[in-house]
Amino acid sequence: MTAADLLRSDLRLITEMVPPGSRVLDLGCGDGSLMAHLRDEKGCTVRGVDLSPEDIASALARGLSVVQIDLDEGLTGYRDDSFDFVVLSQTLQVVRRPAFVVREMLRVGCHGIVTFPNFGHWRVRGYLALRGRMPVSRSIPFTWYDTPNIHHTTITDFREFVTANGAVIEREVPLATSGWAGSARPVRVWPNLLADTAVALVKRA
Repeated sequence: MTAADLLRSDLRLITEMVPPGSRVLDLGCGDGSLMAHLRDEKGCTVRGVDLSPEDIASALARGLSVVQIDLDEGLTGYRDDSFDFVVLSQTLQVVRRPAFVVREMLRVGCHGIVTFPNFGHWRVRGYLALRGRMPVSRSIPFTWYDTPNIHHTTITDFREFVTANGAVIEREVPLATSGWAGSARPVRVWPNLLADTAVALVKRA
């Protein structure tokens, strides 16, 4: 098993999108797993941002450069076009100001890579329709009262959101996953219904 095999399915796809030697900023970097892989396997120059002291400590223990920043307050410490790629993985739905965060992401980076759970997935729709309760699934593993997700978006919503914020989607990969760290397959038809996770490569229009 390779290091890439240990990454979440959306993170594995991100590593495929990022060319070797790129300058990468990971927003909401967690324990630094993605950053460490990009550094060690692709020779990227990596920086990270997170809010959790525990995750920051884990990332620092890997020898990574991480700072504590609230994304809703902006990225004022970074100049325009400082990075080739800025990653926002499973983070867009938990920030209070998603439009502002995306604009900041595309200010400091030439490209952005966004991954998010698709709340339009058929399991989510069916769970709510048939059970009358907020869904809990592999891609949304939280109950309503302890979820970090405060903005519930679908793939269709995200496309409109990107356009409204002066950006374009260069590549979109809807995924149907079989677990948090399991395999995933691209969804080619009815992605808003059949994909539980989406990965999008975006840039300024």
